[in-house]
Amino acid sequence: MAGLNVRFSEEELEALRERAAAEGRSMQAFAHDAVMAAINEHSRLFKEAAEHVLKASAELNRRLA
Repeated sequence: MAGLNVRFSEEELEALRERAAAEGRSMQAFAHDAVMAAINEHSRLFKEAAEHVLKASAELNRRLA
């Protein structure tokens, strides 16, 4: 599996350490899941926006076809 080095300030690293520990998880697992959640949320928002544009322009698209 590929890896990625991410740099944090001391304060950011301490916040990550504390949050991961509070959830009983490793920092690596916590950071991985946080990044994947952000990617998935971005994809979901993009899909919702695209569906909205398609619905809003459906009549115009029908007339232009």
